Amino acid sequence: MNLTLNNGVEMPALGFGVYQNPPEETADSVAEALQVGYRLIDTAAAYFNEREVGEGIRRSGLDRSEVFVETKVWISDYGYDQTLHAFDKSAGKLGVERIDLLLLHQPVPSRFDLTVEAYRALETLLDDGRVRAVGVSNFTPETLADLLERTDIVPAVNQIEVHPYFTQPVARRANTDQGVLTQAWSPIGGITSYRGHGERSTFDDPLIREIAAAHERTPAQVMLRWHLQEGRSAIPKSVRAERIAANFDVFDFELTTDQLTAIDALDTGVRRGPDPGSITPEAFGRDIPEA
Repeated sequence: MNLTLNNGVEMPALGFGVYQNPPEETADSVAEALQVGYRLIDTAAAYFNEREVGEGIRRSGLDRSEVFVETKVWISDYGYDQTLHAFDKSAGKLGVERIDLLLLHQPVPSRFDLTVEAYRALETLLDDGRVRAVGVSNFTPETLADLLERTDIVPAVNQIEVHPYFTQPVARRANTDQGVLTQAWSPIGGITSYRGHGERSTFDDPLIREIAAAHERTPAQVMLRWHLQEGRSAIPKSVRAERIAANFDVFDFELTTDQLTAIDALDTGVRRGPDPGSITPEAFGRDIPEA
C-alpha cells in the first residue's frame, strides 16, 4: 500500500521505525523488517543508528531502489550550510547517494531563522536531486504556517505524535489543508507505556482490545489499521521478530466506520512527547558525529 506525496513521489504507507533501537540490534531488525515486507525505513541522525540502518538494508539483499529511506536532520545541524553538510553525514552513514525523504526533526521556535535556513537547504537538495522529497517533523500548525510563509516548497510530510490517546485533529487538518501528509510516530501508543502518567496504555484500552478480539487481531494491528484507513503513514518499531511481522500483517482486514469513530473518540488531548515549543539548542543540542 503506497501513498502519493504532494510532489508525485510514492511512499509506502507503513514503515519500520528504529527510534531507541540499540545500534547493535538495529541492522538485524532492519534486515528482518525488509524480509517480512516493509519497504520504508525511518531513522534520524539523532538516533545514532543510521550506519546500522544502512547495514541492515545491504544485508537484506534488496536493490536500493526497492527501499524507501527516510531520515531527519537534528537541530544542532540547522542553518543552510550546516544542513547541506548534515545530508552528507547521513548519506555517508546510510551508504546511499540519494535519500528518499529528508525531514527537519524539530522546529526551533527561539531560532526560527535557523529552521528556515535549514529548510532552504532541503529545498536545494531536492532541486539538485539528492533527495526525492523533503518534509518536517513535530511542526505545529503555527510553525508550519510560519515556514510556508518564508520558503518555496510545501513539505511533503509532517511526522508527528499520533496514536489513539493523542490524535491531533487540528494538526492533522492543518497538514491536509496544505497538502502535507501526516506520518504518525508512536502510532500504536508505545509512548503511553513509558510516559503514561499513571493511566492505562493504549495496548490495555478496553475498547481497542474489544475491537481486536472482534477481528481476531492484536491491539497493535487494530491501531495500525486505524491509521491506514484514515489515510496516514505509520512507522511502528520493534526489535522482536514476531512483533515486526505482526505489525506488518494489517492489510487483510478492515475496521468499520463505527470502530474508526470509536477509536478517534479515545483522544485525551495529552501529548506524551516533548512540547515542540520547548525545543531549544541549549536544552536539546547534541553533536552529530561525522561518521
